[in-house]
Amino acid sequence: MKQHLKESVRKFKLGRKWVFQIDNDPKHTSKVVVKWLKDNKVKVLEWPSQSPDLNPIDYLKKCVRARRPTNLTQLHQLCQEEWAKIHPTYCGKLVEGFMKRLTQVKQFKGNATKY
Repeated sequence: MKQHLKESVRKFKLGRKWVFQIDNDPKHTSKVVVKWLKDNKVKVLEWPSQSPDLNPIDYLKKCVRARRPTNLTQLHQLCQEEWAKIHPTYCGKLVEGFMKRLTQVKQFKGNATKY
């Protein structure tokens, strides 16, 4: 992070009002990382770890996994095929239901919900 985070902020022209999102993986929440983020005044977004309820890409992962790709080329091809199958109305429903999912995730303190 020391080498790349600030460089990425400059490269993407994020200015001063950006928030860093991490997935709460232990390597991202270690004492040394937390201290570095605090010392460098990096604002971190609170986010439950492994939260499929807030990650619509999990639908794509589930479809691809069901087709059992056996190599990287096949994985790439299946991702493209499954992506192309996703109808825009499905995406609209995900957006419409986001607040409800967000409320449940908050209620369950980041643990699994019915979604």
